[in-house]
Amino acid sequence: MPSLAQMTGSLHIHNFYIGKLKAKQEQLFKSDPELAMLLDNVAEVLSEHAVALADEIGEMECDD
Repeated sequence: MPSLAQMTGSLHIHNFYIGKLKAKQEQLFKSDPELAMLLDNVAEVLSEHAVALADEIGEMECDD
């Protein structure tokens, strides 16, 4: 099982890439809406995983 520090780092990386994907999606919305939608879907999957990570981190912090 990963450590709390590893999970927190992973959560920060997820949030960084979610931000990058959202920014690129906004840039592409008018010129390539299909790609923009794909990027939005990827960002949504990462967001769901980030929520799960945050929940696990919260549980680990409560256990300590």
